[in-house]
Amino acid sequence: MRTVYHVITPGDHYSPRTGSAIPTVVDGLASASARDDAPAYRHVVVLDRTTYRPRYSSADVLEYSPSAPSSRADRLLDYGRAVMGRDRAALLRPYVPVLAVLRDASPGIVVAHNAPFLGPALARTPHRIVLHAHNALPASMRRHEARRWVGSAAALVCVSSDHAAATRERLPAGLRDTVHVVRHGVDPLAFAPGPRPPSPIRFVFVGRTIAHKGADVLVEAARRLARSDVEVVVVGSHGFDPHAPLTGYERALREAAAASLTPVTFLPFTDRSELPGLLAAAHALVVPSRWREPAGLTVGEGMASGAVVIASAVGGIPELLGDAGVVIPPDSATALATAMARVADDPEFRAAKSALARERAQAHDWAWAWRQMRDVLDAI
Repeated sequence: MRTVYHVITPGDHYSPRTGSAIPTVVDGLASASARDDAPAYRHVVVLDRTTYRPRYSSADVLEYSPSAPSSRADRLLDYGRAVMGRDRAALLRPYVPVLAVLRDASPGIVVAHNAPFLGPALARTPHRIVLHAHNALPASMRRHEARRWVGSAAALVCVSSDHAAATRERLPAGLRDTVHVVRHGVDPLAFAPGPRPPSPIRFVFVGRTIAHKGADVLVEAARRLARSDVEVVVVGSHGFDPHAPLTGYERALREAAAASLTPVTFLPFTDRSELPGLLAAAHALVVPSRWREPAGLTVGEGMASGAVVIASAVGGIPELLGDAGVVIPPDSATALATAMARVADDPEFRAAKSALARERAQAHDWAWAWRQMRDVLDAI
């Protein structure tokens, strides 16, 4: 049996207590891998020993003691080093204990999640390397760094076709064939439709309450809709701490909502265990992202829950949705309000989209995603 070491961001938690995307993906892939008829891969997460418990049971854990994080000044110096063609010492510093435990580990495949710069450092270990890019490659990445970082890996995995196309544009021509697409899956057993009252029609936003996620577009659409038979629920905080003080952006959201005739309720960040219940009670999930989102996990979870997904036509979202949801232009409260009105006013439309969404999610579960990833791993 081959071992796959998942290197997640230092300080991130392999725990259901958070909704952090990378651990969710690793848990989904590892769980599906264990259900293979003849499992060929053992999954191990390389993890900061001080992070949250309980941990997902889908993978073994290889622990390390964390090092001090890099300062902003260090990162600025790093950029200067990159411009001069030198290595970025501060970028690697939090990963030094990660590399130490991997050097002593039995040979396997290291999947470096959102850390393409680890390629050259991992090349000095007994492992094969796969870079798993969940977001765009760093904007500050220089051409010589792209050659070194990606050139030292056996494969670079992207999470949607749009994401892969954008990534290939950043790479030298000789490295573009290393890019593969492994789309996210969803757990249609954990996320499933629930009883929904006929009124009010509930529209839910789930995610970090920061500008590029677009919760303000939803609040403005609710204000324009001005209907008491509709309710909006915004679930999330700036980060993953439900008790953190509100940011200026979050205070502005609440001020705007106070002027809305459509009721708007705010809930702070919730444990991942509570998310299925929130989505099961929603008639629609709204994903009003402004940025070129590579592949939003919440989109699949909303579809599995039988919610009508209304989402921005950005990044990998349209290919996730297919014809099972409603795609709107980004940053348009008018378009969003129009889509919300249709969902609220047309129960047949709601039912048809709900059924399509659930069917699509069941066909794109984590077993489907794992088969894509397994093909990449088998090839190396």
